[in-house]
Amino acid sequence: MTELRRRMIEDMKLRGFSEKTRESYLAAVRQLAKQYMRSPDLLSEEDLRAFFLHLVQERKASPSTVRQYLCGIKFFYERTLGRDWPTLSLVRPAKRRTLPAILSREEVRGLLDRVRTYKHRVALTLIYSCGLRLLEATHLLLTDVDSQRMQLWIRNGKGGKDRYVPLGLTMLQELRLYAREAKPRTHLFPGKSGGALHETALQRAFKDALRTSGIDKPASVRTLRHSYATHLLEAGVDLRVIQTILGHRSPNTTAIYTHVTQRCMSSVHSAVEQLSARP
Repeated sequence: MTELRRRMIEDMKLRGFSEKTRESYLAAVRQLAKQYMRSPDLLSEEDLRAFFLHLVQERKASPSTVRQYLCGIKFFYERTLGRDWPTLSLVRPAKRRTLPAILSREEVRGLLDRVRTYKHRVALTLIYSCGLRLLEATHLLLTDVDSQRMQLWIRNGKGGKDRYVPLGLTMLQELRLYAREAKPRTHLFPGKSGGALHETALQRAFKDALRTSGIDKPASVRTLRHSYATHLLEAGVDLRVIQTILGHRSPNTTAIYTHVTQRCMSSVHSAVEQLSARP
């Protein structure tokens, strides 16, 4: 490991970045160095300008990809090297607000029934039933299931925040059946090595089930979380409560589900029908 890499890792740890964020930032700086075949501390501000123009004009990188590179490279130069270059403030990829794909309750049930491996099916069902992020589910411990209070303890979620999420009785009973059969020791869903189940295992299981389900939607494991939030909103659960359950920092993030609920669409259709009705 080079001295620069070690320093950057230490700087990110001091800032409290998660391991996933650290890996993303390191990958961005590594790609920059690979582009010029030189150590990144030897590059000029003009080199950085050319690199981001290459991303936007030649590679046609998406705004999210450009932001990912910008965050890592900006941290390296401004925090690790102490270089406050104007170019890093100039790069501003446009933000695009996209609506998530949502599965109906029937589609969720049909898809989960097609997951072949029992452990994967229970894990994916839990993700939907509790609105979990993928990594939150794979890193759950047996002790995180509170059957007395009917809650899951989500430790070190996004942003390093802990939270509790409600656990339904049907899901709790399913977890008990699973525990009796699988006999997990520490992690609720252990991997082959005994540690946490790797997220790619659930991603593959979901993809295989989706392919055979006949559902023609751009769905992923994260779609289960989106569907959970939407179904809660349609059931009349307050948006602020959903925000707390999901662990969203801003209510604006949760508010996106108001654009995709059938309840909201039905009220709009009703209003439009009244407007177009003859007096």
